[in-house]
Amino acid sequence: MTTHDHQPDGPLGGEPLEFDLDTPPAEPGPPALELEALDPQPGQAPAAHPGPQAPLPRGHAPGAPLGPPRSNMGVDPSEVAPAEDSAPVPEEQSAAPQPLEPADSDAVAALDALGSGERRVGDHSGRSGRRRTDLPGPDLHTLAETGLSPRHQLEAWLAEMVKVEASDLILRAGGRPSCRVDGRIIFLPGRVPAAGPLAEVMTGIIGEDRMVQWRNQGSADVALQLDGLGRFRLNAYRQMGDPALVLRRVADTPPRLETLCLPTGELQKLAKRRRGIVLVTGVAGSGKSTTLSAVIQHMNTTAERHIITLEDPVELIFREDRCVISQREIGTDVSTFSEGLRHALRQSPDVILIGEMRDAETVQAALDATETGHLVMSTLHTVNAAQTVDRIISFFPSEQHTQIRSRLADNLAAVLSQRLVPRREGTGMVPALELMTSTPRVRELLGEGRTAELGKVIESGDGKGLISFNQSLRQLVEAGLIELETALAASDRPDELLLALRGFTTAGGRGRQAQEQSEGKSHLRLESNTDLDMEPGRRRQH
Repeated sequence: MTTHDHQPDGPLGGEPLEFDLDTPPAEPGPPALELEALDPQPGQAPAAHPGPQAPLPRGHAPGAPLGPPRSNMGVDPSEVAPAEDSAPVPEEQSAAPQPLEPADSDAVAALDALGSGERRVGDHSGRSGRRRTDLPGPDLHTLAETGLSPRHQLEAWLAEMVKVEASDLILRAGGRPSCRVDGRIIFLPGRVPAAGPLAEVMTGIIGEDRMVQWRNQGSADVALQLDGLGRFRLNAYRQMGDPALVLRRVADTPPRLETLCLPTGELQKLAKRRRGIVLVTGVAGSGKSTTLSAVIQHMNTTAERHIITLEDPVELIFREDRCVISQREIGTDVSTFSEGLRHALRQSPDVILIGEMRDAETVQAALDATETGHLVMSTLHTVNAAQTVDRIISFFPSEQHTQIRSRLADNLAAVLSQRLVPRREGTGMVPALELMTSTPRVRELLGEGRTAELGKVIESGDGKGLISFNQSLRQLVEAGLIELETALAASDRPDELLLALRGFTTAGGRGRQAQEQSEGKSHLRLESNTDLDMEPGRRRQH
């Protein structure tokens, strides 16, 4: 039995659909893939059936033929040969199991460490800390010698992804499957199905409505819940005209703020605010969603509020505690972020979470919401506070820039920018961060349009709630969490960081780690008088 949350014609928040996998199709259709449970015994993979198989479900019609008519696909899957690859697969590959193949030599150590089944205390992870050994599906090495159906191949790769605690699984039609472990690419055995079969599997997973979006726009997103494997965010896209997938693991439960190696005290203060805009920024995969989910969960356990989220797609599903949490999916419950934000103002919200600030209309609606007494939280793909402000202003025509700067000065509560950097041992990631909260000096610079000076104000730390990347990186080096070379590579001003560390680094050894032991925690003091809590059982953000 497999369920997924995407319902093309209904709300995402409804009951998951259940499909009878053994129900025959209501009417004849093209041969399709059988969606039966994989043999839970390792090393015993079910062979692909030579004849017609039970089709995958699509939309609300269990047993309906998988995928659109072949006339729409433009290709007969049986006639499609595997795509050419720069590194052809030897014929012997089908006769002998292939080991996991790291993309570089450094990845070998990471994979070996994962194989030990243990995680270092303080690992910044959304993972359990141990390799899963109770997952369904065949041993992945049998993929090289057993003819699995495309659907079974996908399930086997997902099972291996969970076992090695990878953050992402990358599949391109006809190419080599790969996953990302601690930021490194690791290749998996086998070969991704060709374009036709992979498109059929995609249709069965994401539904025809999302496939129409994929064909028209070249990309589509959906969240999946797979029995025995967990929850995933799937992005379907095209490359070289062929289908491709990236699946990212989503935590089953929201993390606690105290486990994320972030300035907990400052984030708790922001969570108590009644109005203002809080932005979490960073490149893709820097942990923005994880941080926001932790803030929402903190509210959920400490206050009575109505929280409305607008997400594309809905990833982590919250269990209500003291808050009412309404989760709305773009494309399913509402058409756009800006439209959902306008509707939210009539839905008695206290807090509105916007998955991403994408355009002027969304920013305008967010400013309107906070000016009417609401707390708005969102994300941007920017690397620091100054770039974040410039990006927001760039959404608008030049004649509106002065007005938008003034409104930001009055309403921007904080910008938290994150970067994940490799841990010292090479297994795991830890966040370096920049935090800018609304101090009088920050508001003055925003109103006058002097965003280029924000970095210096943050670096000076002339008040609480200001942490620069260099200050954060320095603390990580002094705590022995990352190497000096790693810190310098991640810094925007490595020369200044090196000067700040010179007295520390010339003292020799690992340096001073200035720890205060209290209730199993070590407490690291940041230069901005903001504390960074470190405790066992930490999660790693994806």
